[in-house]
Amino acid sequence: MLALMDGRSGMRAADADREATAERLRVALEEGRLDLREYDERLVRAYGAKTYADLDAVVADLPGTTPPHRAAVAPAAPPAATDAGGTVVASGRGAGGLLAIWSPWLRVAGILTAIWLFASLGSGHLGHYWPVWAIGPWGFFLLMRTVGGREHGWHPADRRGRARRDRRRRR
Repeated sequence: MLALMDGRSGMRAADADREATAERLRVALEEGRLDLREYDERLVRAYGAKTYADLDAVVADLPGTTPPHRAAVAPAAPPAATDAGGTVVASGRGAGGLLAIWSPWLRVAGILTAIWLFASLGSGHLGHYWPVWAIGPWGFFLLMRTVGGREHGWHPADRRGRARRDRRRRR
């Protein structure tokens, strides 16, 4: 057994092996096992590795990857319900999905409005509400996506794309 491992250690690593090691390092960074500096150093070593032994040395002190069922913060969403014709009728995303879509816009709108308000108070008069040039078009497109049903998950055009995403997630 040890002879087999020694034989593997001296073998040349492929680009796919380097990519797999880089992915393992990325997961370790996200889990908080590595800081950004150490991640960067190890990533350079991983892409410069010539043999399996070089790659193994980069991740030797890291535990195996966390199984998906233990790493997940929330359970996966239930599959979308369809009617007799195969049309998607509900996705289970509901208001939580809308909040996720709109919350970045609300944060940016709040920050820009606060900046405008403080600048206006500092100058002594309310000036032109310039944040509208940033949040207006963005809000318009979000509104069109929301009204069109694309963010609710029940728009018929989304059925095939969602099925592809679900298959990718399951893999």
